[in-house]
Amino acid sequence: MRLLEYQAKSLFDEYGITIPKRYIANNFDAIKKGAEELGFPLVLKAQLKVGGRGKAGVIKICKKPEELKILYDDLTSKTVQGEKVKTLLMEEFAEHTNELYLSIYLNRSKRCYSIIASAEGGIEIENVGDKIILDTGIDGPTEKDLEYIASELTLNGNSKKNFIEFASRLTNLVVKKEAELAEINPIAVRNDGTLLALDGKVIIDDNAMFRHEEMNKYEDIATLEAEAKKSGFSLIELDGNIAVIGNGAGLVMSTLDILNDHGGKPACFLDVGGRATTESVLTALTLISRISKVEAILVNLFGGIVRTSVVAQAIIYAYKNNIIHVPIFARISGAESDKAKEILNGSTAKVFHSVEESIVSAVKSVG
Repeated sequence: MRLLEYQAKSLFDEYGITIPKRYIANNFDAIKKGAEELGFPLVLKAQLKVGGRGKAGVIKICKKPEELKILYDDLTSKTVQGEKVKTLLMEEFAEHTNELYLSIYLNRSKRCYSIIASAEGGIEIENVGDKIILDTGIDGPTEKDLEYIASELTLNGNSKKNFIEFASRLTNLVVKKEAELAEINPIAVRNDGTLLALDGKVIIDDNAMFRHEEMNKYEDIATLEAEAKKSGFSLIELDGNIAVIGNGAGLVMSTLDILNDHGGKPACFLDVGGRATTESVLTALTLISRISKVEAILVNLFGGIVRTSVVAQAIIYAYKNNIIHVPIFARISGAESDKAKEILNGSTAKVFHSVEESIVSAVKSVG
C-alpha cells in the first residue's frame, strides 16, 4: 500500500520526524482557511500516488493571497498519469540552506534493509552518480551505519547529530510498520543544523497489513478496486488501454512486463486468484467493462487449481450478454485448457499458443 504524501507525513510526525506545518484541503473554502493558518508564502501540493509531480506541474509556491484561487483552479483541473487531482496538501514555506536525500527499503534479494543517501536532494536519485548505498541488517541500519552515512555526506556538528537521529527515527518507522520503503526527498537542512522532511513516500507491505490494523485508515481504495476486493480478487487500475487478467500475482506481473516490452500499455492489473469461478470471472469482466479506456483484454491463464474452462464459459457469457465488447487475446494452458479452447472457438476471443503471440496481437489491435 502506497501512502499519499500527507499520510506518510502523519507517520513521520508519529515517529518524531520533523515536518513543516501543514493543512489538508479538498475544496477552496478549506484552502482559504489553510492559508489563514499558514500564512504566505506557502506550498500547494497535489496528493497523488504517482511520481513526477514536480515535472507534471502539480506542486506550486503561492506567494500572495491573490494567487490562491488561480493556483487552486489550475491544480484541481489537472490529471497526472490518469489520476485526477482531488486533494491538496498545504505547507508553510521552509527556508533552508541545503538538501539531502534519504531512503530505507526492504532489499528482498539480500534479505536485509538497505539505505541510500545523497548530498543532493530534490532530484531523480537514479541519475545521481555520487550517492551512498549501504546494505544493513534485518533490523535496519545501526547507529554505527548511520554515523558512517553522515560522515560520507560530509555532515558535521549539529547537522551530523540531527541526521543520525532523523535517520534512526525513519528506521524505527520502517521496522515497526513493516514498510517496504520509506523515502524523504528532500530533507531540508536549516542554518542551525536542524532537519525537516519536505516530502515523503512510504510503501507498506500488503502482506503485513493484517498485523497493522492501525494502518487501515490510510487505505484509499478506488471504487472498482474495492468491489474487486469484496469479490475475492485483486484489481489495480492503470493508465493504459489493454486490460490484463491472470491467475496469480506473479503471472500477472510478468505479463505486464512483457506487455510493456512490446510497447503495450496496461489499463489494469487483475488477478482472479487460485479459486476462480464462472461467477467471479464474470464479475471481473463486468468491472473491466466499466473502465472506459479499455480497448482490448489480455488473458494469461495457467490452469492448476483453476479450471480454465470456467474462465472460458465466463468469457462467452460476457459476450452473449453484451457485458464486454472489446476483443480478448488469450493464452490458456493447464487444467482443461483444451476444453477452454473448444468453448472459445469461433468467438470474439482469440486463443494463442504463447503469451508473446497474444500480446503482439493485442498491441496491434489497439494501433
